[in-house]
Amino acid sequence: MKIAVIGSTGQLGTDLIKTLENGHEVVGLAHKGIEVADYDSCLILKEHRPDIVINTAAFHKTDQCEEEPLKTFSVNALGARNVALVSKEIAATAVFISTDYVFDGSKKEPYTEEDVPAPISTYGISKLAAEHFTRQNPKHYIVRIASVFGKAGASGKGGNFVETMITKAKKNETITVIDDMWMSPTYTKDAASTLKGILEMQLPFGVYHATNKGYCSWYQFAQEIFQITSLNPALMPIKTEQLSLKARRPRFSALTSTKLSRYNLEPREWKEALRAYLIEKGHI
Repeated sequence: MKIAVIGSTGQLGTDLIKTLENGHEVVGLAHKGIEVADYDSCLILKEHRPDIVINTAAFHKTDQCEEEPLKTFSVNALGARNVALVSKEIAATAVFISTDYVFDGSKKEPYTEEDVPAPISTYGISKLAAEHFTRQNPKHYIVRIASVFGKAGASGKGGNFVETMITKAKKNETITVIDDMWMSPTYTKDAASTLKGILEMQLPFGVYHATNKGYCSWYQFAQEIFQITSLNPALMPIKTEQLSLKARRPRFSALTSTKLSRYNLEPREWKEALRAYLIEKGHI
């Protein structure tokens, strides 16, 4: 298959390129090559004529999204609409990468693909709008991931949570991490492998959750990072209320898949994935 990856230099995009190049023709489109918020820019897809278009482009600085709703919806929602429409015109399958933030966090147990979204932030609302726009192409996959960490790091944020924790620990800083917000970490290498499986097996179109298995609080995540790396910084738990956050965040946004296990595509447990990442990065 010929696959176009939008956002090819990002954390997930980088691993998608590496993973998909094994067996497929891959076209990487970085931000300088395509601006998803601009429909005319998306017409470059017609030149490449891929069978599948994976859109990883996103404006995901959650607090900044509250201050810049127009930019947030231009990139996330209208960007997804443009990609869906152009991919439909060339009979390509549209793949949109979504988020756990489409849920409000009130369920208190992992969300499945069947749960009804109810976002509580501008970012989450824009991503849910994007999911609806993606459905304008009948041939679509909506793949939700969360709390991602990958070798390339997040271009928009700089690094990722794991790297931030390790850097602070090596500087002997006192580290505070919230312990009342739970999520399912996602190793981008695993998410890329899962998505490759979905595409190659031609699973039914629709929504899939592709986080690593299980969940933890951010504090527990930090604890595991330090345990595996044998670092021993001063780590202190704090509550969400102690932070000045502009955007509301779901307190419990863990994801699980009721679909992937049917096809033997269920990702590994998050602790195992974290260890693999730390090895990949040379931290252990």
